[in-house]
Order: sequence, then structure tokens, then C-alpha cells
Amino acid sequence: MPSHSDPHTSIKSVMIWDGPIRLFHWSLVIAVLALIITGNLGGLLLKGHITAGLLVLGLLLFRLCWGVVGSTTARFSQFTPSPATLMAYGRGQWQGVGHNPLGALSVYAMLALLLCQSVTGLFSYDDIAFQGPLAHHVSRGLVKSLTSLHQWGARILYGLLLMHLCAILWHFLTGRNLVTPMITGRKQSHPGPPVVLQQGSWWALVMSVAMAVSIVCGIYLASVDRPTTAITPVATPDW
Repeated sequence: MPSHSDPHTSIKSVMIWDGPIRLFHWSLVIAVLALIITGNLGGLLLKGHITAGLLVLGLLLFRLCWGVVGSTTARFSQFTPSPATLMAYGRGQWQGVGHNPLGALSVYAMLALLLCQSVTGLFSYDDIAFQGPLAHHVSRGLVKSLTSLHQWGARILYGLLLMHLCAILWHFLTGRNLVTPMITGRKQSHPGPPVVLQQGSWWALVMSVAMAVSIVCGIYLASVDRPTTAITPVATPDW
């Protein structure tokens, strides 16, 4: 009969992801998938592209706020990597919960790119069918620049998403399942220092959601105040 010190008998399940983070993650997955589908099919679905873009922006704003006042593993201060932690991870000596140092860089890259895409999409115009909610509030030159940036960002996003999926598959093949913990919030932990997830408070959650919703609603209200004549290629031949 194995002793209590046997590591196989000491593996336990610990909570590493709170409910808001898991809900944010899967909502973002659905919203980004909707963005890709509506953006590539075009036509009447472009209205859905705008809606999905606003949803992504709202989710990102919530994540930025929750990354400051949220639970332990959600806070940027907890998982922001340093050169020392990156080297330790490369040598297989890193120990911790939540995002590993390399995964943290991936998170930052994804959040930054999606935020850039969300903002530039608000001011984009394709000369045909798509006009961002706030495109009529800025100059033609700025719209042209932001539209080009939005298009290049989409190409980079595809590459980053592919790398993300490959990383998940590689971790799975090496015995580290990253998907299940993001569903259940729990992962298997070997013996070591006790892991205590400090949950974010309810007021912090309400504040984060309220901030995100307020900004998205403000953008929507600004988009309603459109000129009676939409921007067209004829009206702006220098584009």
C-alpha cells in the first residue's frame, strides 16, 4: 500500500481560474469567431461584424479592468513575465499557477492585437459596404490609414490564432491540458506550496462590467449620430 508521501497520492485539484475569467475567455472565442466569419463572408453580415467588434471591445475593456482589480491569476501584476522567469521556464525550472511566462506573452500579444483591431475597426471604411461606427467623426485621411491598419491586423491575427492553437495542441500532446481548466477553473497540482486563489470582490466585478458597458454604449450612441448621407466613393474620390 503506497505511503502518504507517494507523489501519485498527493496530486490534488486546485482552483486557478475564476468564473469571470472563464466567461470572458469563451465569450471572446465566440465573438472572434463571429468576427472572422462575418468579415470574410461580407454582404449583409457586415452589420453583424460591427456588432461582434463592439462585443470584442467590451470584453477587452472588462479584461483590462479585471486585470487590475480581479482575482489573483487574472491580475497582470501576477503573471507579467521577467527575463528571469522566462529563462527559468526555458530551463524547465519555472513553478507557478495560471499563465506560464511564455503563455503570458501570448496573452499580451492577443489582447493588444484584438484591442487594436477593435479600435481601428470603429473608423474603417472599405469604399463598398462597410463603414465603421465612428468613421464619419474623423478625417478621410485618418480613415484611410486606420482601414489599412485594420486590414493588416487581420492578417496578423490569423497567424497569432494559429500559433495559439498549435501551442494548445503541443501542451495537450505533452500531457498538459489547457482547455479543461479554462472550463472547470481547476487543474491537477502536485505537492508543493498551497495554492490559494484570491477571488476578486463583487464591487470590482460590477465596476469592471459597468465600465466596459458604458464605453461600448457611448460608442453606439455616437454612431447613431450619423450624417444623412453616408460616406461613398463618389463623395470621396481621393481615397
